Amino acid sequence: MLSVLRSVVHAALCGALLFCSAHPSAGQEVHDHPVPEKLGTVSFPTTCAAAVQVEFNRAVALLHSFAYSAAEASFQGVAARDPHCAMAHWGIAMTHFHELWDPALPPAGFSLGQREIRRAQEIGAASSREGGFIQALALVYDDAVPYPTRIVNYEAAMQKLAAANHDDTEAQVFYALALLAAASPLDKTHSNQKRAADILEPLFRPYPEHPGIPHYLIHACDNTEMAGRGLAAARAYAEIAPSAPHALHMPSHIFTRLGMWDDSIASNRAARVAAHEQGDMGEELHAMDYLVYAYLQEGRDREAAEVIQQLGQMREQSHGNFKEGYASTAMPVRYAVERGQWTEAARIEPPQDAPPQVVAIAVWARALGLARSGSSAEAPPEIARLHELERQLRTAGNEYWAQQVRIQSLEAEAWLAQVEGKPDDAQRLLRGAADDEDAMEKLPVTPGPIIPAREQLGDLLLEQHQPAQATREFQAALAGAPKRRGSLEGLVCATRRGQCR
Repeated sequence: MLSVLRSVVHAALCGALLFCSAHPSAGQEVHDHPVPEKLGTVSFPTTCAAAVQVEFNRAVALLHSFAYSAAEASFQGVAARDPHCAMAHWGIAMTHFHELWDPALPPAGFSLGQREIRRAQEIGAASSREGGFIQALALVYDDAVPYPTRIVNYEAAMQKLAAANHDDTEAQVFYALALLAAASPLDKTHSNQKRAADILEPLFRPYPEHPGIPHYLIHACDNTEMAGRGLAAARAYAEIAPSAPHALHMPSHIFTRLGMWDDSIASNRAARVAAHEQGDMGEELHAMDYLVYAYLQEGRDREAAEVIQQLGQMREQSHGNFKEGYASTAMPVRYAVERGQWTEAARIEPPQDAPPQVVAIAVWARALGLARSGSSAEAPPEIARLHELERQLRTAGNEYWAQQVRIQSLEAEAWLAQVEGKPDDAQRLLRGAADDEDAMEKLPVTPGPIIPAREQLGDLLLEQHQPAQATREFQAALAGAPKRRGSLEGLVCATRRGQCR
């Protein structure tokens, strides 16, 4: 598997640079041959002009790999060539609906997407099938309805469309994606994910080059229960659509779940290079964050530090863009906290003009760092700030991230209680954080918590000289996040009855 990924890395490097060649000798003629675009194979028949069908298929292939900007440009080209193609405007609106990202409807693109779906409605669908796609998406852009209701309505509409077009591959694939978009992070039975996988797996056999099928299978299986089921898709996707940076990165979601760190590193190195060459800052940072995470799990701290140093040399990130803000904030926090460098963690500065959940990552690191580095008197204001950030998120109706920030505040309070000589309080707080965290799924933008609360509970129990109890917590942490370095080292320490090197 690793040899395959290395070849993908090489292909991505070559593709990003447009050509690969040996250094010519003096007088040798150089021929530059651009690498052909490879996005997979999609067939989405429409009633639009026959002359735009190939470009429409390309745009949908880009959309399936979340290459939103490139897909938008491609759909715009279709609309320019065929002004009566309602589905081109559906496509443009789809590029502003980031179903599995946070937020799903970025404010900067919402009005554009709303305008385009209204334009599609004005032109009018030329078939009931096309009308089904357009009317379903129109439900998403109905801002008179709360988003949680809209996404459920969208899923129901896509279910109806898929049932009416049972032999239509695209209707089935987009319905599977709608199921994932509507999945609740509180549903640990993964009912929507399993329904999506049951749709996609039978399609993968007759359509092995379709980019959306393995992509959405990976997302469906991006959880502890189903990760092994997604491995075949992870091994295939990067080779199906290597021209899409996201396709090069996505396999690492499964590799991370299974603790396949070398594979994750290869995947994200390729994705980072491709994203950089295509000017996709969000995708580049996303790959870098997963890369730092994987390096740290292998103890390759120097290489993780190099990525973070390169982060500092990049153009300023847009912290208001959640994807960019999360990754650029999380990387230095991971580097400090995973290594137990608490003084370093205490010096981390929260980003400016970032969403509360992004600011909270840095504030949490500061609170832990202060509590665990001998400056515990300075930790309470940081904990109070976490509570305020949680309040802001709840007021905004963002319950998922409000709960994540609440977990962070419980962790910080637990370590402060431990320092203050309140071991029972510390254990109660951290156990509560671990239980709450275990009850929720992560979002696709993250490899997982910076340090799982269950792993932290094991560390706390070691500090409290309870190795047997710590062993149970580390084993539970590893069941949820296999081969995490901190849990493995903690388990070794616990089995030596706390006698650590």
